[in-house]
Amino acid sequence: MSRFVCVHGHFYQPPRENPWLEEVELEDSAHPYHDWNERITAECYRPNAAARVLDGDGYIMDIVNNYAHMSFNFGPTLLAWLERHATSVYEKILEADRESMRRCSGHGNALAQAYNHVILPLARPRDVRTQVIWGVKDFRHRFGRYPEGMWLPETAVDVPSLEALAEAGIRFTILAPHQALRVRPVGAASWREIQGEEVDPTRPYLVRLPSGREIAVFFYHGPIARAVAFEGLLTHGDRLADRLLGALGGGGPHPRLVHLATDGESYGHHHRHGEMALAYALRHMAASGATITNYAAFLAQHPPDQQAEIREGSSWSCAHGVERWRADCGCHSGAHPGWNQAWRGPLRAALDALRDELDARYAARAGALFVDPWAARDAYIDVILDRDRSSVEAFLHRQTGRQLEDHEARDALVLLEMQRHAMLMYTSCGWFFDDISGLESLQVLRYAARAAQLAKGLFGDDLEEGLERALSMAKSNLPEEGDGGRIYRRKVRPASVDLARVAAHHVVASVFLEADGTRDVYAYRVDTEEQRRWPLGVATLEVGRVKVSSAVTWESARLCYGALHLGGHSLAAGVRLCDALEEADTAPVRIAEAVRKADVPEALRILDRHFGGATHSLRSLFRDERRRLVAHLMESTLADVDAVVHRLFRQHIPLVDFLVEGGIPVPKALRSVAELSLESDILRSLYPNGDLARAREALEQARAWGLSLDAQALAHATEHALDNVAAAVQEDPRDLAMLERFGRLAQVAREIGAGVDLHNAQNACHEMLTIHW
Repeated sequence: MSRFVCVHGHFYQPPRENPWLEEVELEDSAHPYHDWNERITAECYRPNAAARVLDGDGYIMDIVNNYAHMSFNFGPTLLAWLERHATSVYEKILEADRESMRRCSGHGNALAQAYNHVILPLARPRDVRTQVIWGVKDFRHRFGRYPEGMWLPETAVDVPSLEALAEAGIRFTILAPHQALRVRPVGAASWREIQGEEVDPTRPYLVRLPSGREIAVFFYHGPIARAVAFEGLLTHGDRLADRLLGALGGGGPHPRLVHLATDGESYGHHHRHGEMALAYALRHMAASGATITNYAAFLAQHPPDQQAEIREGSSWSCAHGVERWRADCGCHSGAHPGWNQAWRGPLRAALDALRDELDARYAARAGALFVDPWAARDAYIDVILDRDRSSVEAFLHRQTGRQLEDHEARDALVLLEMQRHAMLMYTSCGWFFDDISGLESLQVLRYAARAAQLAKGLFGDDLEEGLERALSMAKSNLPEEGDGGRIYRRKVRPASVDLARVAAHHVVASVFLEADGTRDVYAYRVDTEEQRRWPLGVATLEVGRVKVSSAVTWESARLCYGALHLGGHSLAAGVRLCDALEEADTAPVRIAEAVRKADVPEALRILDRHFGGATHSLRSLFRDERRRLVAHLMESTLADVDAVVHRLFRQHIPLVDFLVEGGIPVPKALRSVAELSLESDILRSLYPNGDLARAREALEQARAWGLSLDAQALAHATEHALDNVAAAVQEDPRDLAMLERFGRLAQVAREIGAGVDLHNAQNACHEMLTIHW
């Protein structure tokens, strides 16, 4: 029992939410999924909650929750997304921690994480403190216990970071082996210098801090971690098990813990079916006599008898310490070998300058509201976790010691939101990749823009001008992108949202999608207070007044609008601040008269003059609803195209048969018509009452003619249909019609090929058989 194994997964995605909307918008690069969080959940987070263990014939022998048998941490912002959008996975993660506590004498597998993945050695002490406090409080809120360990983002470490962890009551953290500087037995006088990865990774080390506090550090097994991440060790579970057992050896003078740490996404996202390899390996090692444990349980049983000092300002993913997040050190993704990252320094300098401006304003204004402005920021995580109005009011009363006026409450929340975004703009991924024009860098710049916008609304200062000037020093590797200032003007400023933009979105949606009355628009609430419509033949004129309120900052405004829908997708709308619609207002009448006279330019001029200088259109819709509306508007067009394609296809089937039988190449135009028609037939057959026999006929016809169908789209649609039917079968296993459809869908999936992920359907089937038979 002196041989222990622990596998740690660092599960993390950068926060992807639109800073103004507080929701992740459509990301086309994640197609066929809505966004990358959803895609990686499908490929990694969900499979690890139900990982299959196969027997020698490839049949499912067991389904296990990997999280219950591995050490893990999830980024708090990712857990917040999972709680809203993948609730069943989220619950499996929490249950896994509870199960591990039962198995490991009260010590859970889950570790906390510094809140939004800021590189702590590059942050100021009070920001480090807030990141740690927020990470601890988020963990307690979700897992219902105090965290014993905490993951340092990118394992970036220095003594002040360890001090912050120890001050917060954290007992241990995990580092890479090269982050050990020197070691000695506890109580010994002389140190042994560590070169490379010489540190013994099978034991914990005590780090004594200048404050007198202590914290334990586990240095993971570097070669095995690299083999998992980069060398294909997850292709076979037995290889992973053999490698870990081999590192254990036959025992030794002290209990041996072999452990590794990698990105959790290695298990399923980076390496397909990696979660199955892990599940098999953990099972095999337990059967071989090794004890599968977690860090907290091992530490409780075997306190460190060795002491270590860490290598200051080091990390696991930069050979130069923490330069990857502030300099052109040479570390990059490898995707663009000829590029430089000289933009990193100016990006950090620009954000540092903005942060200093924001902090000065925060301290000045917050001091008049809060008993302790920085303690209030530390406690603001309570609001982030629960934005119910009564909870927020209680928070404000605790932090101010009095009942605030409405305008004071708004100012207090704006100040704290300004600080939240000032920390989010330091999320590490903004510097990790190859160019300032990348999605990750744009995301941190959007957080910066939101922080600057909040400051402008409260103080009247335009901090964006200085930010743009500073960003102009950050040169993109892409000539067409220019520099950071140009990127900010073109790609960040236009994304900004204010209450008028929310109103414009609502107005456009109300015209096209009949979204009248009161509705939530992401992090805002829109109440329609007045509304009038004039039918003008094919056109429609609508004017009204709405109240828009932020659920986050409690800011609100009343806005009047006018919208002229000229048919199809042609629409113009204007929005302006106002208290009420004026009964004597002649603008709507004059607009209507101009439309009736077919003088559309004059109607638009009146609309523009009366309802504000900015004219809104379909582009004013936020991304997801714009796509939904475009799909709605295109339905009839696509139906017409579909009908034409099917008619042409049926008309020319004999000709194509003749060409195929004679070995004559089918012309591209005919091939395209056939492919579109057959794909349409297959997709329609996957609808709840669709004819699955037609799907199989279409697939056979495509094979016979050598056609290239859209395999990705068909696979994704088939997976979705299978998952829905599998859920229905689980709900009522005696529904023979649904069972039969499940079987037919499985046949269609088999004929579509390897692109169809049967994971969820097979797991559902196995669970059903286990429970009912």
